[in-house]
Formats: sequence, structure tokens, C-alpha cells
Amino acid sequence: MPSLFCRFILLIFVVFAVVPAFAAEEFSFDLDEFEKKSLEWGGYAELKWEHTDINANSAFSLLDSYGDPRSSLDRFTTTLQLDGNFNKGVVTCNWTVQAYAQQDQEEWADNADIFDAYASIKPTPLATLDLGKKVFKWGKGYAWNPVGFIDRPKDPNNPEEAMEGYIGVGLDLIKSLPGPLQTVALTTVALPVWRDVNEDFGQRDNVNLAAKLYLLYRDVDIDLLWYTGNSRTTRYGLDFSTNLATNFEIHAEVAHIPNQSQKLLTGDGSVAIHEFADTTYLLGLRYLTESDITTIIEYYHNDDGYTENEQNRFFQLVENADRLYQASGDDALYTKANSLSQGAYGQSQSGRNYLYARVTMKEPFELLYFTPGLTAIINLDDESYSLSPEAVYTGFTNWELRLRVSLLEGASFTEYGEKQNENKLELRIRYFF
Repeated sequence: MPSLFCRFILLIFVVFAVVPAFAAEEFSFDLDEFEKKSLEWGGYAELKWEHTDINANSAFSLLDSYGDPRSSLDRFTTTLQLDGNFNKGVVTCNWTVQAYAQQDQEEWADNADIFDAYASIKPTPLATLDLGKKVFKWGKGYAWNPVGFIDRPKDPNNPEEAMEGYIGVGLDLIKSLPGPLQTVALTTVALPVWRDVNEDFGQRDNVNLAAKLYLLYRDVDIDLLWYTGNSRTTRYGLDFSTNLATNFEIHAEVAHIPNQSQKLLTGDGSVAIHEFADTTYLLGLRYLTESDITTIIEYYHNDDGYTENEQNRFFQLVENADRLYQASGDDALYTKANSLSQGAYGQSQSGRNYLYARVTMKEPFELLYFTPGLTAIINLDDESYSLSPEAVYTGFTNWELRLRVSLLEGASFTEYGEKQNENKLELRIRYFF
């Protein structure tokens, strides 16, 4: 693959050319910084530029713009995020708010969301009551969380970014014990779905229940998880993480849903609702070397996804839709394909088996404040993949600059070969306060 290799080498050349090594700042130590304050707040302001080369003949490009095809897209986005907490006695109020404005050649978009806004009441060290909108962050995985039953799914390309939570009531009970079983904690959550309240979680007019039992046994973190309710079907989960050595951690998750359903395009072209039992799991590790190279590797099996043959039927439908539209202007098949893509064939990882790998190296070759990295997501069934080299520079106080290239490779009728984007160049500038 000479084209992919050349683009990667070009990126590395650009990174080393534009990111100089600056002298380290003078170190200071202030005891006042460690005092607990009643009000703590912060956040960031961000400017991001993206240039995307469109894979004009791909299935999802045709679905998006079959009436007005485009070869590339340039987008500017400004984002402001504010987060903090206010502590008064046994009550702590927490919040995360994000707003953005976005402009490209096609449209202007803007939005403001409350990601977190909840009160934590802690009358004793053994109990905490949470009221409001919260991200619960269930699961041990880095890129995916099969057991995140009451969280929105992560973006594997940016798994550390803030996410929007759900409105609910949570109760945490914790107890420390002597012996090998050191800690036991129980989290219970009531999550309503009403009009204008958590409507995107599932069916309305229901109150759903979820629970997580946490065990710290010797040096192993274990969670037993459960969800039930009429907004979604009942599901069960188990996860664990432990350190095999000081800098070597392993983790795993497994989720089982006895009754799951999905849209399925059948061999005769009709659409059916497939009912099945779903078992999804993840195995991963994180390793940090003495030279500050961090490696994260995860294998993800997604029972909610489609087999290679099932995906091929969908891609064939889009190809047939394009032929019909070009010949007669009839977009009936495009309408059908668009309907199937919503929450089904168009989900971020629509396949069954994936490998995620991320490697970052802090200050290589004594280049201060400079962290290069490489992220790969591979569909193991059709062998298509995305490759994202990046460089992060933090040499200016409170500033972060990130340059990233995302390269998508795959044959026709493969997941990444049929994505809308062929590649993307992104420059992100953040100021933290």
C-alpha cells in the first residue's frame, strides 16, 4: 500500500517540521493549590479545522449526497466547555456544559448541551445520593463499553471526550472490609423515560432500574451489572480489571442481552426484525514502558453488529439505488437504504469483530511537550481499517495543539471502504482555563 505509507511519512515530516522543542518552564509549588475550595470550575475553548476528502462512490457518501455529490469538505468548529462543582456541607453540585458553532460549505450548525448537572448528597461516608443528569461511566474498556447499559456509546476515535449523561436518581452504598475482599459497593439507579426526559434512551413512559455491585478482591476490580425496564430489554454484565505488573493492566467486559432485536435486510430484499440473544464482550490491556510509551490494545466482539454477508446486502442495495436514480431519477431505493442506515447499518461500528490499538510516546528524542501517537481500528471480518497518526504539543501554558490525520482503507463492500470519508486532516487548538 504505497499511497498509505507515503501519506504517513508526509505526516511525520510535517509534524517534526512544525512542532519545535521549547525549553521547560520553571517549576513551582504552592500549598494553597491543594486546599479544598467550595467552588471549583474550569473548561476549555477550542478552535478546530477539518479538511475531509470524500469517497464519492462509497455507499454512505451516495446516501448523504446522491443529489449533490462533493469531493471534499472544509469545516470550522468553535467549542466552549464549562465544568465545575460547588460544595456546601454534605451537598456537592456538579456540572458540565458544552456549546459549539460549526460552519462548512454546506451549512451552519450550532448547539448547546448540558452534559452533566446533578447534586450529590453525602450524609455519611458510606452513602451518596445523586440527583440529576449524570454520566455513570460503567465498564473498564477504553474504546468501547459493552456493559455501559445506562451510558451513551463512546466515540472510539475520541474516547476520552466528555459525553452527555441521562437524568436519573442514583444511590451509592460502600463498605470497607478486612481480609482479601477489601471493598464492597452497590450502585442503584432509577432512570425515567418520559416526554422531554431521556427520550432517546428508549420507549417512553417507563421508569428503568439498573444496578452495579463493585468488589475489590485482593488487587482485582470486579463489577456485576444489571439493567431492567420497558424502555430497553433486560441485560446483564460482568467486568474486571487488574494489574499484572506495575505498568501492565488487563481488563475485560461481557454483556448478555437475552432478547435483542435489529433491522435486517434479507436475501430477497425485504426488511425484517431479527430477534436474537446478544452476547458482546471486550478484552484489553494497557502497558506503559519505562520510556513513557503507552500501548492500549482491545479486542471487541459486537453481537449487535452485522456479518460480512449482511453488510454486503446493504451495500448492494445502495449500489442498486444509485443505478435506479441515475437511470430514472427514482429515489425509492435510496429512501429504503436511508431508513436502514438509521441506528442499524449506519452505526459507527456496524460489524462483528474489531481490533483497537493506540500507541503514544511522551517526549521522544527529548522533544519537550511533544506526544506523537497512532490509533488503528480494524474490522477483522472484512480487513478494512482506519489509521490515525497524530501529534500533540503542550509547550505553551494552558494550550494544547493537536494535528491528526485519519486514513480509511478498504475494498469495495467493506465497512471502511464504504464510509463517507476517504481521509481527514484535523488541526485542533484548545485553551484550558
